[in-house]
Amino acid sequence: MAIIKSAKKNIRKTATNRVFNIRRKKAVDTVIKEIKTLVAANKIDEAKALMPKAQKALDKAAKKGTIKKNNASRRKSRLSALITKTTK
Repeated sequence: MAIIKSAKKNIRKTATNRVFNIRRKKAVDTVIKEIKTLVAANKIDEAKALMPKAQKALDKAAKKGTIKKNNASRRKSRLSALITKTTK
């Protein structure tokens, strides 16, 4: 356990940030999962409609530092490729 006052504050801050990071990651993962299930069910139009929501969640997570910028970019690219590949 921390003894120094600043270390105690850092522990509290880390715990708070952890909650927000988990919430942001969960938002990203649920939207991506919805899109993948829609693509698997061959509901491409609905998946395309959810794409902006997924991009927003990924961009927000990258902006806040929950995930890295390239990670967000790669996930967006793979999602759009998945949707376009199934439309052909």
